[in-house]
Amino acid sequence: MTLRNRFLITAAALCHLLLIPPLVTSQLPPVETIAVAQESDKDSSGAETPCARAAAEQKKNGEDVHTICAIEQEEQGGIYKLHGAVEIYYGTYVLKADDATYNSDTKEVTATGHFALDGGPNDDHIRASRGNYNFDLETGRFYDATGTTGMSLRENRVILTSTSPFAFTGGLVEKTSSDHYLVYDGSITTCQVPHPMWQFGARKISVEVGGNAKIYRSAFLLHGIPMLWLPYVTHPVEKQARTSGFLMPSVAHSSAYGYTVSDSYYWAINRMMDATLGAEYYSLRGWSQRGEFRARPSETSFLDLNYFGVIDRGIGTPPVKEGGENVRLNSAGNFLGFRGVTSIDYLSSFLFRLAFNEIFSQAAYSEVKSQAFLSKSENGFNFNGFVERYQNFLSTTPGQVITILHAPSFDGSSFDQRLGRLPLYWSFDASGTGLSRSEPQVCATLSANLQSCSPAFRTSTLVGRFDLNPQISMPLMLRGWQLRSSLTLHDTYYTQRLVGEIGNNPGQAVSDPINRQALETAVELRPPPLERVFDKEFLGRKWKHVIEPFATYRFVTGVNDYSKILKFDERDILSDTHEVEYGFVTRLYAKAKSPKPEDCTAVMAGLIVGGPAPEGIIPWQHPNLLQTTSCPNQPSVRELVSWEFAQKYFLDPTFGGALVPGERNVFTTTEDLTGIAFLTQPRHLSPLISRLRVETSERTDAEWDLDYDFQNTQVNASTILANYHIGQVTIGGGDALLEIPVQTGAASSNLATPERFNQFRAALGYGRLVKRGFSAAGSFGFDADSHQLQFVSVQTTYNWDCCGVTLEYRTYTVANVRNENLLRFSFTLANIGGVGSLRPQERLY
Repeated sequence: MTLRNRFLITAAALCHLLLIPPLVTSQLPPVETIAVAQESDKDSSGAETPCARAAAEQKKNGEDVHTICAIEQEEQGGIYKLHGAVEIYYGTYVLKADDATYNSDTKEVTATGHFALDGGPNDDHIRASRGNYNFDLETGRFYDATGTTGMSLRENRVILTSTSPFAFTGGLVEKTSSDHYLVYDGSITTCQVPHPMWQFGARKISVEVGGNAKIYRSAFLLHGIPMLWLPYVTHPVEKQARTSGFLMPSVAHSSAYGYTVSDSYYWAINRMMDATLGAEYYSLRGWSQRGEFRARPSETSFLDLNYFGVIDRGIGTPPVKEGGENVRLNSAGNFLGFRGVTSIDYLSSFLFRLAFNEIFSQAAYSEVKSQAFLSKSENGFNFNGFVERYQNFLSTTPGQVITILHAPSFDGSSFDQRLGRLPLYWSFDASGTGLSRSEPQVCATLSANLQSCSPAFRTSTLVGRFDLNPQISMPLMLRGWQLRSSLTLHDTYYTQRLVGEIGNNPGQAVSDPINRQALETAVELRPPPLERVFDKEFLGRKWKHVIEPFATYRFVTGVNDYSKILKFDERDILSDTHEVEYGFVTRLYAKAKSPKPEDCTAVMAGLIVGGPAPEGIIPWQHPNLLQTTSCPNQPSVRELVSWEFAQKYFLDPTFGGALVPGERNVFTTTEDLTGIAFLTQPRHLSPLISRLRVETSERTDAEWDLDYDFQNTQVNASTILANYHIGQVTIGGGDALLEIPVQTGAASSNLATPERFNQFRAALGYGRLVKRGFSAAGSFGFDADSHQLQFVSVQTTYNWDCCGVTLEYRTYTVANVRNENLLRFSFTLANIGGVGSLRPQERLY
């Protein structure tokens, strides 16, 4: 649900509307308070009273609950005068008092002495010196009252029965309907009573359960000390309540930006649209603008548009301005049976991202991708239409960016379809695309007085490419042996070709069509897997080991003009090849003797090293805070370990003459094996590819990807990732090593990138954001080659029963552009919101 607060502050000639964004911490009233409220149907010895037993019997028999009990009773004309230990059970309500007068016709009761009212649709619990109540109308007045709503006690556990529980006190409390209260000369809080950590004290409070809480002439008290006077406060608490107003301002300090002050305005346009517009002032740099527009037209569609820009005064002498803009659009929806998805990212300059992005992994990312597509799958056929732009910034110098455009592209493909009654299957893959590519001039310094520059490169505005790949295959199975042979025709037509590419010169695109035609045949063999089930149990499990060998022969011929093909994507790197790929996968399975529940303690997902990027946020899609899900059992059979080895032997080491000695060559066949370029010279043997995965439980995740080159006796790439979660502790670590092949060709002088990367990541966390008490997390990144600490982030939180404070310290070293120390904080009130400079999307947890 969405919780927002609006504070209307009148000061001098300024009316400032402040809206606090939601962040709920734990909020539980004291168990003893609720126990008194709900165990009042028991006598002093703890035994159930006769009146409670009679009411329970009525409920059991399906009768309307209506029971009256007292030590002394007088009845006259339907009016009962009750004295001593008064108990009235009516429907879901229970009323207790010392003395009471009850009208059985109007269902009105007036009571004094230890007045207690419990029950109702919102689980109300009210204590007062005296009061009156109408059970049918659910209205009443209570004097010197304290109460809670939205909470109940079941088996000595506090259960939240509302998404907005709260407690209140008042000299006079009026209940004007089942969901509406008026509190006079009182207070409201979500903390434990009777000594709340914070509360709003006010002359008048209007509370609509599931609606709004309006507070007039109030003071915000922290530990009983007045901190802020507020003439008017409104707290929208209904499920989808959104009210226009100013968000709470925030203040922070950064070594790179100086002191920062920010504020935003939230505009609730209508039920399915809203917008947020804001600005932030940097004392050392200038000011930034932020904006977000969200729309949710239906359950299956959404739109989220974000803008961030900075007008920078510049740093240094003369000042270097690093400002810019970043616009992101994410949307999805269904159109005439097609699924449409848009992910647009516009970045004005790479320097701007390095200087002002608050997340290290995003700040150092040089690629910008935008895509919009429509897709449909039906009866084994897939149809797609999309436009795409890819940018790779080579440096912070303006204009140093490679741009590849697909506009538009129409693709179609199919799964294997049986060819009549023959043991043959057919499929196809086809594409028609408009393309363009541009590259800037790149210069490298060879000596103090010598530079080597490659010319800029650009295709025409729209290069046509038409690609058709029909395939026919025949799968055979015999006693566990699997053999699949296939024949594929590759036919690709380009409206332009590449000429003049020699060494440092990327050549030029000329309007001379070229038709690439190739024939591919492949035979894949998979013998029966070797497996063994171990009879003896170990660690309470039965074990099974499986080895799955495989081998594939592939022959591609007909690509005679590889050097004349313009390169845009994976469809353009097809080359001749004559090869054999072989390898095996070994797997280890464990079968639990009896299913055991998993450890369902929430993990700090932001600390998982190498984990997937967070999914895009769909506007107003929030989890149900009251929903309780059972902890799932472990699967009876789990794949604990899988380890794959693969290698290729190239019978044609020059790939039909496509290989350029001394340069990094990437072909379809090498990219299918590994993403690491290894071809710089003719060779028969590829590196050995190892992929190890270990997942012994839901708490453990480890992987090791290794490319070892026997020809050069070196590790080309090694990536190790390990994450472990137990109880409240989350641990993660990783190391990424990359050896870039040395180029000796004419274009090698053009390279400014290092030949080796080796970077470490580590993270450690305890607790979680809404955990009561102390939580903390930290992470860092270290570059082993430059011996430089890239970033350090430390975050700590302490939550009380109804509020919490979070502090975060971060330091960045991003290229030679940014060296920053940043301290941020956030203070939150349960069911109210938060104030501070730490944004939710920038948290470690």
